[in-house]
Amino acid sequence: MQTPKRSPRRLLAMIAVAGLVLSACGGDGDTPGDGTSDATGDAATTATSDAPTTGDDGSEVASGDSGGEATGEPITVGAIFDRTGATGDVGSVFGDGVTAYVEHLNANGGIEGRPIELPNADYAYDVAQAEQLYSQYLSDGMVAFSGWGTGDTEALVPRVTSDEIPFISGSYSETLRDPAEAPYNFVVALTYSDQMRIALNHLNEVSGGEHLEIAVFHNDSPFGLSPVEDGRTYIADQGYDMGYEAYPMPSGAADFFGELSRAQDQGADYIVIQNVSSPAAQLATNVADQGMDAPIVCLNWCADEGFAELAGAAAEGTLGVPPWTPPYQSDEDLSDVEAYLEEQGQSIDDVNVHFTQGWYQFAVMAEGIRQVVAAGDEVTGPNIKAALEEMEPYDTPVSEPIDFTADDHAGMESGVIYEVQDGTWTAVSDPITP
Repeated sequence: MQTPKRSPRRLLAMIAVAGLVLSACGGDGDTPGDGTSDATGDAATTATSDAPTTGDDGSEVASGDSGGEATGEPITVGAIFDRTGATGDVGSVFGDGVTAYVEHLNANGGIEGRPIELPNADYAYDVAQAEQLYSQYLSDGMVAFSGWGTGDTEALVPRVTSDEIPFISGSYSETLRDPAEAPYNFVVALTYSDQMRIALNHLNEVSGGEHLEIAVFHNDSPFGLSPVEDGRTYIADQGYDMGYEAYPMPSGAADFFGELSRAQDQGADYIVIQNVSSPAAQLATNVADQGMDAPIVCLNWCADEGFAELAGAAAEGTLGVPPWTPPYQSDEDLSDVEAYLEEQGQSIDDVNVHFTQGWYQFAVMAEGIRQVVAAGDEVTGPNIKAALEEMEPYDTPVSEPIDFTADDHAGMESGVIYEVQDGTWTAVSDPITP
């Protein structure tokens, strides 16, 4: 089990740093600091860098040649981020991590001397805008794509398949893991459904198999719904003595007292949240205000520092199943991230889990591309897909090893239970495989 090394800064410091990092990474497509963007993508950002070589030898710099700024033929990878939409509280920080990684990679030799060009824009969590930007980047010659939401990622599956564009998304929907159904999609982390299975398994164990009522509060979108029915099926398959009801969380709601009233009528013993951190924190606060004795379990996108900070005392005791270790919890080498942040006048304590999540998630795509280039093969979608399926498990300092196969495009098989203790997410289990 990993143990804490550092304490996280306050949320306001994180937000301020996100703005600074965006200023360092952004361009015309995403206006730094004010959260706005050219939603049409006509002036989409290309992440480049003239930062000095750091000389560190972390695993991600190994994707380049560490010999100075990359000057070879560029490799284009398109990207979309949600900076101003319904999931912008986590999407903006994730996007900063992706663009920071690309900037750092290019400043340290790129991929065998070739830089990554990253045209990207804020699509504000709009499926139609995602499809438009995908088309634009395809016409610009992209060979791979970094996506975001479940709704837009699933909507693009037929086009991605037809165009043969490897697609790694911020969505961890289980429907994307099967190569027979989505051959060019890769789910880097533990799927939402596997996170739900781990949570339900844990609750069954701590209850000693006694009857439980589970209330699932979820974002009112394909993202929120993604693990709901799989959770219900898992309960039946395992023979757990559990009631199970789902409650949509209306976007922009000031509170969730109405939904909580229905959960109280259900007799909810636990509340599982499949949503991002801001509404999840509001829900936790409402639970405390109602005096409900129903502990909370957060899946990936609310098991973060933002939730713990915003919910305050109401967050204490909350459990989580995040596939990614908070940077202050990692006892592994984060020197590549630390070197980049030092160049920006910051430190690892100034960023949260979604920054390093974005950083290392894109690093997996870069490693697949690197293997194609190193083999002397043409950088095409089919070649990148094959490299991702065939490469050795990819180690990161903030997750379980990431390993794809030709039969399964889900990169992680296990997850760790965390608990908020004194405002800090702390690991309380070894890796669990559902």
